[in-house]
Amino acid sequence: MEEITYKSSGVDKESGYEVVERIKKHAKETFSPNVLSSLGSFGAFYKLPTGYKTPVLVSGTDGVGTKLKVAIMAGKHDTVGVDLVAMCVNDILCQGAKPLFFLDYIACEHNDPAMIEQIIKGVAQGCLQSDCSLVGGETAEMPGMYQKGEYDLAGFAVGVVEQDKIITGKEIQASDIMIGLASSGIHSNGYSLVRKLFFEIGGYQIDDVLPETGTRLFEELLIPTKIYVKSVLPLIEKGLIKGMSHITGGGFYENIPRMLPEGKCATVEKNAIKRPVIFDVMARLGNISEKEMFSTFNMGVGMVLCVEEKNTEKALKMLQEAGEKACIIGCVEEGKRGLLLK
Repeated sequence: MEEITYKSSGVDKESGYEVVERIKKHAKETFSPNVLSSLGSFGAFYKLPTGYKTPVLVSGTDGVGTKLKVAIMAGKHDTVGVDLVAMCVNDILCQGAKPLFFLDYIACEHNDPAMIEQIIKGVAQGCLQSDCSLVGGETAEMPGMYQKGEYDLAGFAVGVVEQDKIITGKEIQASDIMIGLASSGIHSNGYSLVRKLFFEIGGYQIDDVLPETGTRLFEELLIPTKIYVKSVLPLIEKGLIKGMSHITGGGFYENIPRMLPEGKCATVEKNAIKRPVIFDVMARLGNISEKEMFSTFNMGVGMVLCVEEKNTEKALKMLQEAGEKACIIGCVEEGKRGLLLK
């Protein structure tokens, strides 16, 4: 009888070792002086930064969802890692946290070192964009769990905030102003609907050129999620922000109310939002109602900041100087906690 090995059952340990060697250089580029370990140990060590009186750690975890299906269809894997980091660090930023370190988890049917390196290259790029260190992760080769060529991603971020600087939204009052920060595109939510619209209803091929944008479909759909850390942290440090919402799954209707205290309602002027044409294309393809669009997608706004009216001009100036496309999209009023779209 022929000897049965782990490799014959579908798991190639040598490929796993190759992956580790390939990704070390990308991870090392993200290391800050606070990283006290290297890739390959059983755990990662990170020294808590100095200068905090009462530091509070803030954690977040997320994935990229079925946007990965588009990456697999296109054979392009170097942007979804940015999405993975963005979904995590933008979330903890909403509580006022400065990202410190990040870990990733990749589960795949077959360990393709070149593909994994491209994914991790994107993760490292996302970490550089958010000034956090990629301190570790895991790649799990699981034949039988995934279809050939498929993989899934999960990420985990840890940040820090001074206890008395935590952003909770509890101090938001009527007359406070809502500032919207432009998204880079669809970002990383709603892709089950996106894929249905383009590939089932629209009959598009992955590399078709969209007449409305002049770009190939995969280029438009794989634009990575924008990371807002470097542009927003200076406003947090100056105490200008009273509440923040990362517009992800659930769109405006679910995410904006999450930052509001009871008895406060957000009013958003839809005409104040400069909507990327890709959203109009999707709405037309599926005959989708406006409410459904704003309940599913970011519609051109990836992050919403709530500031006191007197601080609005200062906040807008700082954001614009940081390279953000920022504008007033609404205000806070008395009323049942929720969202009113005008």
